[in-house]
Amino acid sequence: MRLRALLGTDALGLRLLGGEDELDRTVRGVMTTDLRDPSRYLSGGELVLTGLAWRRRAEDSEPFVRILVGAGVTALAAGEAELGEVPDDLITACERHRLPLFAVSEDVAFAAVTEYVVRQVSGERAGDLAAVVDRHRRLMTAGPAGGGPDVVLDLLGSDLDLRAWVLSPTGRRIAGASEPLPPARAAALAGEHLAAIRAGRHSPYRTKVDGTTYSLFPVTGSGRGTAIPSDSRDVRDVRDVRETVLSDWLLVVEADAGDWPAARLDLLQGVTQLIAVERDRRDAARTVRRRLAQEVLELVQAGAAPAEIAARLRVAAPVLLPGLGTAPQWQVVVARVEWGQGGRDAMDGTNAMDGTEGPGADGTKTAVAGGPVAQALLEEILVDPATVGGTAMAGVGADSADRIAVARTEDEAIALVPLPTTPPRTPETPRTPEPVDGHGHGPGTAAGQAAGQAPDLADDPGLHADALLAAVRGPLTAGLADDGRLTLGVSAAVHSAEGLRGALEEARHARRVAAARPGRVCAAGHHELASHVLLLPFVPDDVRRAFTARLLDPLRDYDRRHRAELIPTLEAFLDCDGSWTRCAARLHLHVNTLRYRVGRIEQLTGRDLSRLEDKLDFFLALRMS
Repeated sequence: MRLRALLGTDALGLRLLGGEDELDRTVRGVMTTDLRDPSRYLSGGELVLTGLAWRRRAEDSEPFVRILVGAGVTALAAGEAELGEVPDDLITACERHRLPLFAVSEDVAFAAVTEYVVRQVSGERAGDLAAVVDRHRRLMTAGPAGGGPDVVLDLLGSDLDLRAWVLSPTGRRIAGASEPLPPARAAALAGEHLAAIRAGRHSPYRTKVDGTTYSLFPVTGSGRGTAIPSDSRDVRDVRDVRETVLSDWLLVVEADAGDWPAARLDLLQGVTQLIAVERDRRDAARTVRRRLAQEVLELVQAGAAPAEIAARLRVAAPVLLPGLGTAPQWQVVVARVEWGQGGRDAMDGTNAMDGTEGPGADGTKTAVAGGPVAQALLEEILVDPATVGGTAMAGVGADSADRIAVARTEDEAIALVPLPTTPPRTPETPRTPEPVDGHGHGPGTAAGQAAGQAPDLADDPGLHADALLAAVRGPLTAGLADDGRLTLGVSAAVHSAEGLRGALEEARHARRVAAARPGRVCAAGHHELASHVLLLPFVPDDVRRAFTARLLDPLRDYDRRHRAELIPTLEAFLDCDGSWTRCAARLHLHVNTLRYRVGRIEQLTGRDLSRLEDKLDFFLALRMS
């Protein structure tokens, strides 16, 4: 329990005399003493109660407090019955050593304080095991049928003074304390949780983020995979942890569970089981949406008539967009998760465009099917409000979980995302200014798209590849560890059933473009299919290397010997469309110095940067390198 809880209990009659900034300290026990030196009986973390019988003169306070602090005592509570009030010298000594000090009214017996602390710290009432059983019963009553995870976590706060949250594997808040975790901290905790699972550590996982200690408890639903204990030799009937690591929830408790008694650990494990019931309930609720998406996908892939696909979409629209009066647009998102050697090979962008699954570490095909993993993960990515804020999806409602339908094959997941029809831009509607990068290129320019920037979002409502993964890349990278990889492609919005087949192929092409890039978590959108970015991944690796080496190696060698910065100069010159004045201004050079550098580039490579063909060759070489 925390010291703060003592002040919130009126029956104890405690007054804080000093140490207001230390009220978040943890109390692990209680001891009553009037010895001058009680250190031999202290183990650290205690609330010490004293009647001040040890104090004969003012000078006695300093050594007494110093002994308590040296023993790791959490706080001191002094009774007022002996001296009428707590002496100033004791208050001063506690302030000097930053030891919180309470005054105990003469009307309150030390036994009452002791009983309260023991009851809270041990998780029992007066040492009776029936209290733990009673607490479990109350938690069961407050399970999904009685209010869901929030009610369970409220009981943890009221009974045990524990702040707790339930998070998704990407750090999205599902339930928890009234004060939410900052998004960056939640993502960091989710990443720590996933990394601990992949490393095979035993739960609860303890970690410190931003100076605060947390304990992380996995929430594993019924029938879901279980990690193999490190000391277990029997792996029969134990599913591969990779099947569920990217979809299981976690319970975050703001406390260090390392020194908890067994009763409290059992209680928290019971809480995770209750939360798992809610997780299973939500999974079951997705069944209808998954079936709708699967039926549409099968029709599209079978080449069914547009009228038949349109009829199926009319059935899906009321389920995914209840109450919407207009026919929606649709967007397709394709995701693939690869494990084993295939995930490692794809890290450098090689062998990623053929759509085949890589071998495992022993040369055989990995045993973990990517489709189900990608399906659960795609549902999580799309439901996160951070991924749809500011797009058309934001206007549909806060709970986007009820509007995402994800089908799957053996190797990939396909999401059918409805978007409400948006009115066309009118002349009176101002255009959102396009941000520019450090080279002056906005996302609407060809150079901006080549650099991976998205076009003006106002012109293209809906989901955007980079935005989908921006908030979840960190946690997912931890869960993928050194043998997994996620690639994702996003299509443009289509307005009819006739466009769905093209949207599906477009999303798959975009995913293959993402797969050709290095990194554990990569995405590409339909915008990138309209430029050279689509073509470059299909160039064989040996051709890439030969092409870039022939053009750029002479410049790199010269830069290495003379520190001439020819490569940065070339990049800036092309970004400025060959403008001498703009390029010189960007590089803070005199135009004559710039002309000298460009002349040196032409001399070393035998190319002419005034010719469009040579400019294009240099541009492609820089992109491929």
